[in-house]
This record gives sequence, C-alpha cells and structure tokens, in this order.
Amino acid sequence: MEFVEQEIANTIAVYRRFQQDSGLIAQLHHAGEACARALEEGHKILLAGNGGSAADAQHIAAEFVGRMTIDRSPLPAIALTTDTSVLTATGNDYGFEHVFVRQIQALGNEGDVFIGITTSGGSPNIIRAMQAARQKGLVTIALTGERPTPLSELADFLLQVPSARTQNIQEVHIMMGHTMCSLAERSFLPAAAGQATARS
Repeated sequence: MEFVEQEIANTIAVYRRFQQDSGLIAQLHHAGEACARALEEGHKILLAGNGGSAADAQHIAAEFVGRMTIDRSPLPAIALTTDTSVLTATGNDYGFEHVFVRQIQALGNEGDVFIGITTSGGSPNIIRAMQAARQKGLVTIALTGERPTPLSELADFLLQVPSARTQNIQEVHIMMGHTMCSLAERSFLPAAAGQATARS
C-alpha cells in the first residue's frame, strides 16, 4: 500500500510542478496553436518515438485522426512507428538511427509538424529526424524530460516534463498530446467547439 501511495504521490508532484511552470504551459499552448495553424493550411502532423514513446506517438496520432471531444472531420496525423517493413528495411540497410529521418525526408513537407517524443532527450533517431524536419521547413515540437537535450537547439517548441523518472515523463507526455489535439480541434473548428461547450 505504501508503495502504491508513493507512486501516486510522485505522479501528482510532477503534475503540480508542471501546473506551476507558466513558461511550460505557454509552450504547450503555442505548440497546440502551431498544430492548428498547420492543419488549417492543409498540412499534416508526423510523430515518432521509441518504446513507450512509440505507443504515445500512435496514441496521439489516433486522437487527431479520430477525435478528442468534438465530432469533426478527421485531421491528418501519421505515426512513423507503425510500418514494420519501412522500419526494418531502413534499420537493416542504414542503421536504427535512420528509421525516422528517412520517413521525414520521404513524407514531410514544408509547413507540416513533426512531434518527436523521447523521455531521455537523447534518442539518436529522434534527434536526426528533428534535424531533417528543420531542414525541410517543418514545425518541430519535442516532448522530453528535464535532462539537458540537443533538442533544445532543434525544436521550435520544447516541452520538457519537470521530472527525470521515465514513467512520470510518459504520463505527462500523453496529457500534453491530448492537450495539443484538443487545442487544435477547437481552434480548427471554433463553431463545433462552441457547440461542445454548450452541450457540456
């Protein structure tokens, strides 16, 4: 029981630190607005991560294509973690650090958004993908933890969870993804957002 209570307390403490960081909240808001602008202009969102962050990338992509709280048209989002043939061919022929960068080069267009997710902030394949995204003119958003990261020089929006514990970082990353999606769909369809507010 004490262990479970402590785990809950650890999670709540991270959320409280987040809530008290006005700069981080502003970054999350601006990142959501950037997603909305890209979608309004006919662009798409690309996401990538490793392990649990791969699952997070797929989860967030599904929220854009499906819906969060508003019944609206699907919004174009692709998780670069799902095509096993592309991942294994690229990993085998070029190395695992290239599994996302090749997809950014093939699928990314200027004005699209790339969301790179890495709890450590040091995943080589995410860093390379972020570099390629910047070179191609994509908007870059990094979801990571509090450790120093090269992504601070590559991301237009750096969302650093105030924790070094992987599980707590991942928990907050999903909240960030949900928030960006909610901001995007409400900004993208203000009339529908008003209807949702009225129903609630």
